[in-house]
Amino acid sequence: MEFKHKPVMLKECLDGLNIKSEGIYVDGTLGGAGHSKEIAKQLHQTGKLIGIDRDEEALCAAKRNLAEYTNIIYIHGNHDEIKSILKEQNIQQVDGILLDLGVSSYQLDERNRGFSYLGENELDMRMDKTQNLTAKQVINEYPEETLANIIFRYGEERFSRQIAKTICLARKNQEIRTTKELVQIIEKSIPKAKQKDGHPAKRTFQAIRIEVNNEIEPLTKTILDSIDCLAPEGRLCVITFHSLEDRAVKQAMIEAKGNCTCPSDLPYCICKAKSLGTIITKKPIVASQKEQEENARSKSAKLRIFEKKEINE
Repeated sequence: MEFKHKPVMLKECLDGLNIKSEGIYVDGTLGGAGHSKEIAKQLHQTGKLIGIDRDEEALCAAKRNLAEYTNIIYIHGNHDEIKSILKEQNIQQVDGILLDLGVSSYQLDERNRGFSYLGENELDMRMDKTQNLTAKQVINEYPEETLANIIFRYGEERFSRQIAKTICLARKNQEIRTTKELVQIIEKSIPKAKQKDGHPAKRTFQAIRIEVNNEIEPLTKTILDSIDCLAPEGRLCVITFHSLEDRAVKQAMIEAKGNCTCPSDLPYCICKAKSLGTIITKKPIVASQKEQEENARSKSAKLRIFEKKEINE
């Protein structure tokens, strides 16, 4: 399958990054390079783009899509490790970082990856296929209470305890191997009258995917590390797709902003409060009505932007 990626809020991200033609930029979730291609177009040969992705298939697709550009460094890795990745590349600071969080359209559409609750495929859900933990292990090996807590916390599923109980009863007879088997178990666990708000398996599949790929726990540190890697006036743009991600990003940016009490017209902080910069987006940017109609994935997207400032002691 071709790795297609229709970038969400492309113009808003490019504007948010405030790209300098000779700057250094990081796309921490390279995917099919939808955003990165437009970033690369704005860079001179003296500029540089570092593309990071956990998915080796995504990196291969990105290399094909960006073949005409020679100032791009491709990294198979996790944006959670951005500090060590940049250190390995002998890069001290960058001018902008983009994080487009969550699962990609390709990963959802490529059914054998096990992300989708449609069809029948192996329970996998790994963004990085070199890692050990899979969805099958989570479903078949986690204790009932742990499963219930994961489904409730990461999926915000009100029937989490019943779903976890039914999973544990089913796996006593035989291993749960496929997405279809899991969907059938979830459907049995939720009253028919309550299955009207989208697909009944959507929340549970989201929760298991987040657990497999450890998408939420490191997020606050990732945001703070990313801000730390920015040069003065550098920008961090983060796109989220559900409330858990957005909440973590928002709180991390608030923490980085600090509690400066100086008047807004002062050129720098004199109150000695530790502040790493400014939150550009007082409220998250959402996709236009036109984009939402053309790209369903953009409907739940939120973009938050942070700008690094000089720290004055």
